[in-house]
Amino acid sequence: MQYDVVWPRSPLATARRPLAPRVQGGLVGKRVGFLWDYMFRGEELFPALERELVARGAEIVGYDAFGNIHGPDEAQLVGEIPSVIAARGIDAVVSGVGA
Repeated sequence: MQYDVVWPRSPLATARRPLAPRVQGGLVGKRVGFLWDYMFRGEELFPALERELVARGAEIVGYDAFGNIHGPDEAQLVGEIPSVIAARGIDAVVSGVGA
């Protein structure tokens, strides 16, 4: 008997990129921005994550500061992310995107 073997993963569509460096010196006094596409359970995830990060001394800039990065204004809002980060003095970003 002969069987075909298949692999459930598809080829990578984009090149792998290195992870961003960790925030130096821990989170005490750092501003962490939340970025969300308003698609999948962020209303559950972000409050829990916020509690943990605040307990570690971080200040949170909520996802509402960036707007809904999915939808008709997506290109504009994504293009504005660097300026929002700079204007609000954000040190790190947590991006909750996907399903």
